[in-house]
Amino acid sequence: MVSEKGMKGRQRPMWVNPLFGQADPVSGVTAHLPRLRLPEAPMAPVTASRLIRDELMLDGNPRLNLATFVTTWMEPEAQALMGDTADKNLVDRDEYPATAELEQRCVAMLSHLWNAPRPDAPVGCSTIGSSEACMLAGMALKRRWMHRNADRYPAGARPNLVMGTNVQVCWKKFCNFWEVEASLVPMEGDRFHLGAEQAAEACDENTIGVIAILGSTMDGSYEPVAEICAALDALEERIGWHVPVHVDAASGGMIAPFLDPGLEWDFRLPRVASINTSGHKYGLVYPGIGWVLWRDEEALPEDLVERVNYLGGDIPTFTLNFSRPGSQVIAQYYNFLRLGHDGYRAVQRAIREVAMHLAERIEALGCFQLLTRGDQLPVFAFTTTDDVTQFSVFDVSRRLRESGWLVPAYTFPPNRQDLEVLRVVCRNGFSFDLADRLVEDLRNLLPWLRKQPGPIYGPKDASSFHH
Repeated sequence: MVSEKGMKGRQRPMWVNPLFGQADPVSGVTAHLPRLRLPEAPMAPVTASRLIRDELMLDGNPRLNLATFVTTWMEPEAQALMGDTADKNLVDRDEYPATAELEQRCVAMLSHLWNAPRPDAPVGCSTIGSSEACMLAGMALKRRWMHRNADRYPAGARPNLVMGTNVQVCWKKFCNFWEVEASLVPMEGDRFHLGAEQAAEACDENTIGVIAILGSTMDGSYEPVAEICAALDALEERIGWHVPVHVDAASGGMIAPFLDPGLEWDFRLPRVASINTSGHKYGLVYPGIGWVLWRDEEALPEDLVERVNYLGGDIPTFTLNFSRPGSQVIAQYYNFLRLGHDGYRAVQRAIREVAMHLAERIEALGCFQLLTRGDQLPVFAFTTTDDVTQFSVFDVSRRLRESGWLVPAYTFPPNRQDLEVLRVVCRNGFSFDLADRLVEDLRNLLPWLRKQPGPIYGPKDASSFHH
């Protein structure tokens, strides 16, 4: 044992000092987290790591985050693969041909899963997430419309894109960034997403496409893709406007093929030009990975594809991002290989059963009304019953957060801004036990909430505790 006398005049070894009572052995200063400026001196790896881990303790538990659709649990083997391959640049296909091959295998597997007309000659790619995938699909829709209207577009014809007001914000970004008019169809009554009749009525000769969502982020419901396509078929027969459909299947694209195989929403419908999904949602991969596929080469204009050769080979590329790690693609292939069709069906069925069970138990509490029941996406939305006047959905959300649960509260978009809801997203790793625990925590909150003289929090407060 080293005595204090023996330590005088020289620095004590790191293993002698307690972690939070020592100066950093490299910089010589007491461990402190720099916030806004680059520190002058380096610090030891163990010190930097400890400081960051302590800072991250303020984050919530991802497994209890029922706001996000993003995967929060993966098998240890998949996590190890991702760590081992984070240094592989996916775009460098000449240097990492095996990684590039796995990406193409994933595209082919999705092509078969979504019933592409030529599944062995797939047209598609991976993306950072569905936001990038939607941008690429939107660009293809606009370019095809420009080719069909080569005389009108330069003369000032302004393209538009038809979609419901329930679309994810990435579609509004697309319209803003690429100068396309967003033709937003509002909600009406109990119709909380885009209807077939409304989609056709919103189209004109400048419509580049219609966005149909397989799994609305607002309430988890599927939009009627087949009915929308049929309405657009009738529109083309009547007026002559050809309006393709892009299916935003960010979530449902990895649910419906396994749990709703008889539902026609994919390339079985001739009007569907492209489909995207999020591998990091119900594809069961950590963020961020997305996929976008086109029906065939005609649906993806060749003049959108760039070719580069300065990485060692002739590489075609059609993405907004260039360099990115191959680890998420490898993790996606791991899931495809590991689970197969039957494994995905079992996982997704279990998630849906948990969602439906949880929805029923919340409804049974007596003060909440379900808008959806988790029987499409394993996602459901609910609001308070008409007789509840003491608290709002925002009060419920705020109080649940005190128990560690993140359950978002928000208002619906036009024309149902009067509707305030809570939404629960069930994901792989969210068990029946956790669902029952949430119900018990909610039940225990109700006596306190009922003692309030009226709602405390409203929509304006939501941004302070939900992102």
